[in-house]
Amino acid sequence: MTGRRRWSTEEILDTAAELLRTSDAESFSVRKLAATLGTDSSSLYRHFRNKTELMRAVADRILLAAMDGHRPEGDWKQRITTLALRLREAFGEQPQVAAVWGRYASGGTGSRLVMEEVLQALRASGLPDEEIPARYHRIVILLSALIASEAGVGSLTSTEYEQGIEQFRVAVLGADPERYPALAHFARDIRPLGADRRAAFEEILAAHLAQIEAEIAR
Repeated sequence: MTGRRRWSTEEILDTAAELLRTSDAESFSVRKLAATLGTDSSSLYRHFRNKTELMRAVADRILLAAMDGHRPEGDWKQRITTLALRLREAFGEQPQVAAVWGRYASGGTGSRLVMEEVLQALRASGLPDEEIPARYHRIVILLSALIASEAGVGSLTSTEYEQGIEQFRVAVLGADPERYPALAHFARDIRPLGADRRAAFEEILAAHLAQIEAEIAR
């Protein structure tokens, strides 16, 4: 009797990433992954102890892809901005995994490379060493929140997106000026969350880095 094929860790992660590309983190399961591979869950637990560990490994591969070929250039703000845009682009190609990163984080090589670059950039900024860990923490929280938020929009189907836009128009343009006077006043200028997300991403990050720079100057 021929035994079942033994899948490598990389093959398992490839299949998991593809499943997450077409579904979401909540519906994803080790059992579903095993069925796709034509094996049983117990064989996958030889590679990963649980779903969380597997999800972290998938997210870490996105971080590795983002850091592939990265060369630090410019001042500390440029370094962090360049890294942020690389992460944004990498997770944009796999939006379902962006939520995984924000929820489960990652402890692999990709994560360490990202941490190292942010910490090195902050050291180059002139911040005292004792302030760097807290600043690092806030920057990563900001990036994961912005990327996950954008990915959430990016994972919508065209039909879902159009339905959301229509609901937005009804909610904004149809607002009762007596009850929502400010909303009615700005209704024609308010834009949906999905609009100009790249510009918003860069502006929010730039504002945060400018705040750090101002504190350094003081």
